[in-house]
Amino acid sequence: MDILSFFTGGLPAWSLLVICPLLFVAGFVDAIGGGGGLISLPAYLLCGLDPHLVIGTNKLSSSLGTAVATAKYARTGYMVWWLCGLSAITALAGSTLGSHLSLVASPSFLTVFMLVALPVIGFYVLFKRDLGVGDPAGGMTYSRRRTALLSMAIALVVGVYDGFYGPGTGTFLMLLLTGVAKIDVFKAAGVTKAINLTTNVTALTVFLANGTVLVGLGLAGGAFNIAGNYLGARMFSRKGASIVRPIVLVVIVVFAIRLVLQLAGIA
Repeated sequence: MDILSFFTGGLPAWSLLVICPLLFVAGFVDAIGGGGGLISLPAYLLCGLDPHLVIGTNKLSSSLGTAVATAKYARTGYMVWWLCGLSAITALAGSTLGSHLSLVASPSFLTVFMLVALPVIGFYVLFKRDLGVGDPAGGMTYSRRRTALLSMAIALVVGVYDGFYGPGTGTFLMLLLTGVAKIDVFKAAGVTKAINLTTNVTALTVFLANGTVLVGLGLAGGAFNIAGNYLGARMFSRKGASIVRPIVLVVIVVFAIRLVLQLAGIA
């Protein structure tokens, strides 16, 4: 196998011209408020990959990008380490369950699921109201125990979703951690990254063990995802999110058309 074939995963060389730029944008979106999977999954699917390989390969690239963003948030002091650690435990359990459920799902089921779920999740994420801010003083509204229990429950449930599918995970975590657990938005961002990194790495481990990851393609996309995550983490603002909103909408529409044609046997 030559180097080009390794990094394309057997896809045509032009596929990298589609995947890599979109993975950069996906990383940018994900670092700001989550939802990078709304772009990265369609990027792989548009190039003709099997749904199982799409989900597995996407976990590799997104794990790399999330790791960089998590490190960036840690350096800025957003990580509540005791809460991150407790939430990571249930996130691991949830993601393990979700990823195994994804493996046993048929390719046709995953295709139909993506066709229905991705546009719905995408439009919800893109047009959601602003995040709550919890305690404006920068703390937590509830006691440590209640905050921990709520955060662990959130991590478990969202972990199952992320292991099975994934797009919008970061946004859902932010909404739930700020709205339900009442954590201020900056600390919630840090906890979100810790949970999301845990669910990504856990699912990736399961998918690697079952041979549903194109490592070269995932690394190529991951390099661009890292760059996007780094830039997005430096521009943690609503302005940054508004820049990529039109791009996300276009990608979702093209993706939906592509899947409809595929199901109809035309593409």
